[in-house]
Parts: sequence; C-alpha cells; structure tokens
Amino acid sequence: MTESMRRVAIVGGSRIPFCRSNTILADKSNLDMLAAAIDGVVDRFDLVGEQIDEVMAGAVMTHSRDFNLAREAVLSSKLSPLTPGITLQQACGTSLQAALNLGAKIATGQIDCGIAAGTDTTSDAPIVFGNKFSKRMIHLSQARGTKQRLAALKGFSPSELKPVSPTNGEMRTGLSMGQHCERMAREWEITRKDQDQLAYDSHMKAAAAYDSGFFDNLVTPWGGVSRDNNLRADSTLEKLATLRTAFERGPEATLTAANSTPLTDGAAAVLLCSEEWAAEHNLPVQAYLVTGRSASVDFVNDEGLLMAPTVAVAEMLQRTGLGLQDFDFYEIHEAFAAQVLCTLKAWESEEYCSKRLGLDEPLGSIDREKLNVNGSSLAVGHPFAATGARIMANLSQLLAEKGSGRGLISVCTAGGMGVCAILERP
Repeated sequence: MTESMRRVAIVGGSRIPFCRSNTILADKSNLDMLAAAIDGVVDRFDLVGEQIDEVMAGAVMTHSRDFNLAREAVLSSKLSPLTPGITLQQACGTSLQAALNLGAKIATGQIDCGIAAGTDTTSDAPIVFGNKFSKRMIHLSQARGTKQRLAALKGFSPSELKPVSPTNGEMRTGLSMGQHCERMAREWEITRKDQDQLAYDSHMKAAAAYDSGFFDNLVTPWGGVSRDNNLRADSTLEKLATLRTAFERGPEATLTAANSTPLTDGAAAVLLCSEEWAAEHNLPVQAYLVTGRSASVDFVNDEGLLMAPTVAVAEMLQRTGLGLQDFDFYEIHEAFAAQVLCTLKAWESEEYCSKRLGLDEPLGSIDREKLNVNGSSLAVGHPFAATGARIMANLSQLLAEKGSGRGLISVCTAGGMGVCAILERP
C-alpha cells in the first residue's frame, strides 16, 4: 500500500471486430473471444509471458461453464499462467466497472497493473430447460438403483423438453430494454427524426474513423474478419426513415433496428497500470483514469430504465467540482439513440436537475461536435460486457492524439444502472 494515491495510467486497449449476432463470429464462445481480446493487448504492448497482477473481466450472457471465465481466458492467452483472473458482471457496465476496480487498486498500491475486459455473444446464448425438467435431471443423477431412477422419471411429460429461450427482458417488469426506451422517448418527447439522425451520424463517424486509420491499433483482425460488420458506410437518412419500428407499433413508436443497437458478438480489453510500471516496461501512457461513479434508478416504479447515467454523472461532477462543459470529448454509449437524447435532454432540464438530481441549476448542454466523435455502439455494435473497455480504449487514444484534454464516459446498463468515468491527459 502507498501513503499517497498514485495516478492510474491507461496504456491502451485492443478488441476484436464486433459482429452482428449469428453472423461471422457465431461459432465462437465467450472464452474464445475474451482470450483473443486479451491477446490483442498482449501483442500490442509486448507482454507475452508477462505476469499481470490481475485480469478482471466478465460477460452478461453466460453458460454454467463460464463460472471462472476470466481465469480460463488468462490460461488460454499468451500471458503468464501465474496471472490471476477475476470474473465480475455489471451488465453493460461490466468492463468499465472492471477498469474502475483495477484503477482503485492501482491508485492505492495494491497492484501495479491490470487488464480490464469484457466479452459477450448472443449467438452462443445459453439454452436451458424449464425448472421442472432440470430438477428431474438432478434427482435422476442422484438416484441409486433402478427403483429410484424410475421414481425420478415418474410423471414425465414430453412438454418438459421444451427449452426456455434466453430473453433480454427485465425480470421486474417483463419489458424489454427497447420497450422501456420507447417509454423514455415518449416522456422526453424524442422524435424519430432526431434518433435516425444520431444513428446516421454514428455510422458516418465510425466509417470515417476506419478510413483515417484511427482503429488500426484498436481493432485486431480475428475470426476471419477485420472490421465491425454492423457498420453501414452507405447508410442514408432516407433509408433509415423507411424502417418499421422494432419494439412497438403505432404512431407513437419511434425505435427501429437502425436507431437501436443490434445483438452483437465481440470482446474488448484495456491495460491500466501505475506510471512506474509503464516506465519499467517502456510503455507510453495515453491517458489517466481520474475517477468513476455508479448509480441506479427506480425503474420498477416508472423512472426511465436507462436514465441512471444522468444520476451517476451528476454525482461524479459534484465530487470533482467539474462542470458538464469541462470536457473535450463525450463518449456516451449508444444503447439506443433515444437513450442518448433523453440523457442530454435531462441534463438540460431545470425541473429534472432540481427534483431528481438535487441541483440548484441544470447541468446544461454539451457541444454535440464533441459527442462520440468516432461513432459508437449504434455503428460498431454492442457486445454487452465489452462496450466499456471499447469506449475507454477509444477515449484514451483520442486524448493521446489530441495531446491533452479531458473526456467523459457514460454507460447505461440493464437493471436501471449507470457507470461513468473521467479520463484526462494533462
């Protein structure tokens, strides 16, 4: 432990290309992808055989075999097998929360280095049987002799073999995230036109970033693909306007497949360390992780499911003394275009900032030219647990290229939670 807090350096990150569910990476597992993302960091920063203090990673959609996912990924990677692997999960905030946890340990001297990562696949989603058949199988496995086995099978019906498909619905409400976001869009009067515009902009920015070479060091070709396959450089606002709504029907419905993130397979990782460790390994520091914050909202009782980042960011800014306008870049995860626009509108609202956030005045507007400057999840995709690491790696590289500045990360998650962070390059 150190007597004073150390700065938390971000060396950089790497990810595999993100692909729409049931396409190019459909036969890859969470373990396959997570190990590949970790190896992308290993290869980029010459860490083959290195013993890292901790790898902290997770996934949202997991099989029972993934119970020790981070450690298994370490053992499948080029890192030293002496590297511990810690598995955690906070829905879509998983890898950002992993980075915050590692950052706290680095700052206090508990560790010198760590890799935060996340992976998810909805192509390899767990398919399980109902509770009745599952319990029957447990009783059958415990049976001793023919009599007990027959007793375990007594009353069996073929209907018990019907699998339970995975769902992205909220357990407390039964509504999907898209249905919740439709409610938010209506509450905040977010138009279909504005949502489509944000989605279009995300694709155009991401395509331009690929063309400029921004992603050359960030995206490691793997699995037969070198570029995110959700990206549509040829998209037009006219095409987007023709799409049917995806979660609700009727004149008030506004969310479509284009202005909502698709189910996505992929993984991402980012390397954090002390300044001393970076110097010892001759690694340049791109940026510094300054602070972070998590918050929740009571979505069960009608708060917007994806509005927790408004709370997390407000609380984080109060603790740091910064204003919402004190940033050069804003990386706001685009779960849905409507969710981003609701967040921005809430920060501008005097009533919301007063009644919900307890502020004397609104946080205010941001410069939209600084928002997701190289695109975000609507364009590249959203493998749930991987998004935080992707965004942190993007932002640290943006700050390194700029030479100095400050960036804000905001990620909404299932369960009515939000995770945010501040990165700086002095």
